[in-house]
Amino acid sequence: MRRFPYSIILAGTSLLAVGCRVDSATHRSEQMDSRASDPAPAPPAVKDSRPLLVCFGDSLTAGYGTDPGESYPDYLQADLDARGYNYRVVNAGVSGNTTKDGINRLAGIIAMKPAVVVVEFGGNDGLRGLPIEDSRANLDTIIAKLKASGAKVAIAGITLPPNYGAGYIRQFDATYTLLAKKYDVPLLPVLLKNVYYVPGMMQADETHATAAGNKIVAGDVLPLVAPLLKK
Repeated sequence: MRRFPYSIILAGTSLLAVGCRVDSATHRSEQMDSRASDPAPAPPAVKDSRPLLVCFGDSLTAGYGTDPGESYPDYLQADLDARGYNYRVVNAGVSGNTTKDGINRLAGIIAMKPAVVVVEFGGNDGLRGLPIEDSRANLDTIIAKLKASGAKVAIAGITLPPNYGAGYIRQFDATYTLLAKKYDVPLLPVLLKNVYYVPGMMQADETHATAAGNKIVAGDVLPLVAPLLKK
C-alpha cells in the first residue's frame, strides 16, 4: 500500500472545519452602451435533454481549493465530449460531507433521475475516526437506493494516512471493495492514486488535487464509467 504523508491528517482537520462551504464563481455584469435602445429579450433557454452523469461526493468531487471549472467533474465533461459520449456531468460534491450527509442528500440526487452516479464518500468519516460499520452501512444505503432508482453506479474510494493504524485502514479500504462486489459495480479504489507525490498535482494541504491534478483524476474516472455509458 502506498504510504501517505503525515501532514494529510493535519490537512484533513482543516478539511472538516471547512464544513459545507462551497466555492462559488463571481459573476460580473456587462454594462449596456448608453446609446443603445432597449435590450432585445434573451432567447429562451434550451433544454438539455442529455442523460445525467452525477458525481456525488465531498470536497474531492467539489473541487475544493480550485477555481470554477477546474474540478474533476468539469474535466470529465470535457473528456466525455471529446470522445463522443452524449452525457451532461453534474457536480454534486459538497466539501466536508460524510457518508451520513450523503444519505441526507440522496433524495435530491435521485430526483434528478441520473443515468450514472459516481459515489465518492468516506474520507471525512475516516479522518474523524468514525466507526467503520457506520460508514459502511451508510455507503451501502446510498448505493442500494441509487441502484433501486434505476441509476448505474460506480464507486470512487479513498484511503487514510498511516497514523490511523493498519487495522483501521485495512477495514476502511475494505469497505469499497466489499460494496463493489456486493452490488457488482465498478470501483476505483483510490481516487487520487495518480496525483499523490506528483509535483504540481496536489495543493499545499496535501489532501486536495490542483487543477492539473483534477485533470488526471478525470482521466482515471473516465475508464471507470465508460462501460456504463452509451454513445
